Parts: sequence; C-alpha cells; structure tokens
Amino acid sequence: MSGAEATRRALLVVNKKARNGGLDLDAVKGVLRRGGIEPVEPHPGETDCKALIHAHASTCDMVILGGGDGTLNAAAQALAEAQLPLGILPLGTANDLARSLGLPADPLEAAEVIATVPARPIDLGCVNGHYFFNVASIGFSADLAGELTADLKRRLGTIGYGVAAFRLLRRARPFTVYIEHDGTVETVRTIQVSVGNGRHYGGGMTVEENATVDDGLLNFYSLEVAHWWRLLALLPALRRGTQGKAADVRAFQTTEVILRTRKPRPVNTDGELTTYTPAHVRVLPKAVQVHAPHDRAPPEAPSDRPSIFP
Repeated sequence: MSGAEATRRALLVVNKKARNGGLDLDAVKGVLRRGGIEPVEPHPGETDCKALIHAHASTCDMVILGGGDGTLNAAAQALAEAQLPLGILPLGTANDLARSLGLPADPLEAAEVIATVPARPIDLGCVNGHYFFNVASIGFSADLAGELTADLKRRLGTIGYGVAAFRLLRRARPFTVYIEHDGTVETVRTIQVSVGNGRHYGGGMTVEENATVDDGLLNFYSLEVAHWWRLLALLPALRRGTQGKAADVRAFQTTEVILRTRKPRPVNTDGELTTYTPAHVRVLPKAVQVHAPHDRAPPEAPSDRPSIFP
C-alpha cells in the first residue's frame, strides 16, 4: 500500500500506567506504517481517551488503544459515538477482551492484525448508561475490583488477581438480589452476580463456554453458594465457563436484565467500579467495529496461567 490516498490516519492512545504501557512502540509503529496506517499521537499531557477520541473523530480514520481492559472500558462509549474502527494493542495485565477476540498477546503481532485484518462489528454491554466490553458484576467481583490495586497488578500480573481474591474470600457473605428479566422477577441470595457481554473476564475466567462478543446476547450467572469454600470447588468451572451446570449456580441468556439490592452496591465493569445498583443492564448489538479475526470460538486461556477468581 502506498501513496497519500491509501494511508489511514489512526489516533494512537497508549495508557502509560498499564502493566506494559512503558514499552518502546517504535517497532509497532513501523508495522502500522508498512500496512498503510499513520499513527497520530496526542501530546504527552493528554490522557483522557474519551476526550481524545471525540477531538480527533473528524480527522482520523480509526483509533488504536494500547492498554488493558480498563483502558478499553474508558473508551467504549466514545468509540460507539464516534463510529471509528478500533485496533487493540494488549498492554494490560489480563487483556480479557483481546483474548475473547482471539488477538495475539504480542504487540507486534497485534499491530499486524490491525494493519491487515478488516474491522468487524462486536457488541457492547451497557449498565446505567456505562458501556462495557466484557462483564458487569456485583458482589465478590466488585469487592475484588476495589481491593486490586494498580501496584499489585503491576508487580504480580495476573497472579495479583488471585492474591487479592484470597484476601477477600473468607469475608465474602451472601446478599439478596432481585433479578428482573424476560417478564419474570426472582429473589435470590448470592455471593456474586455477573452479566457478561464477551467471553473472558477477571484475568482468567470465562463467562460462558460458548459465549462470543458478537452474539447479541448477555450471559448471566449468580453464585448462590452456602459457604465461601464452595467457591474454591467452582474455580475450575468458572475458568472453563461451565459454572452454569452446577446446582448452586443460576445461569441464563438474555438481552436485558435489572438487578436490585436492598442497599446500593457498587457495580464492576471490566475491572472498574463505575455505578451502583439498581443496575439496568442491556446489550447493544454491533455497537463497535474492531480489527479482529472472524473466529467465533476464541482459544482457551493457556493451561499454565494461574487459576484466579473473578
């Protein structure tokens, strides 16, 4: 590809605070340029990716984000509003969306995908007006998001999820949630409720074994366990996405669900605490275009990754 007419301008935003956000990206930029993409980098002090996307929407042809799931979560709404294709450089700790999309973990290989693979539409989730890619949850996972510090993730990587989880595990207590979906209302006692848009989340967990990020559905599950130690027994199923088969796990698919609790509880979206219950969750089909392979069954997490609770 050559010539000014063939060159695509890409807003390149890198979260320097991401686990691998400090990598030298000169080689990545070289791959992009050879593929006919000219990176447009903001001034060093400009870090608000949502504002940057809106500011460059009329002058760029696409957006490339370097960071983890939190970086992508912060940009989700702006990407949907600007209708610019997204390229992902997985530079975070877990990179769950990248895994759901079957993207390579190596930044150079990811840049090659951006340069050569056409963008395809994927869904977004939305809870109380906050957009997300992977999952929205209340209960244990939200408590974990508050406990898992940036320093812990930077020092220990995905193992940090497990360290923080085991700190919280003995303190986990069931709470009451009222679940409204598809014309029914259910009252349950649960440790955690999760509503997934994608397939992977939580640094090694799977929402549902057959879920994809472009199926137009939300996958719901509720961990209605009597004792905290039961969560340990569920870990292998939570990793594979087969927890819905367990007797003490409620699971279903839907496109919209409302979650109410007796007192407001924080909602975790892609590792960030963004809103509180009552939580109105819905799917936004084909809301964003992403440069990713058309593989409807992304590979499982490598077997040598540590088992981590969401």
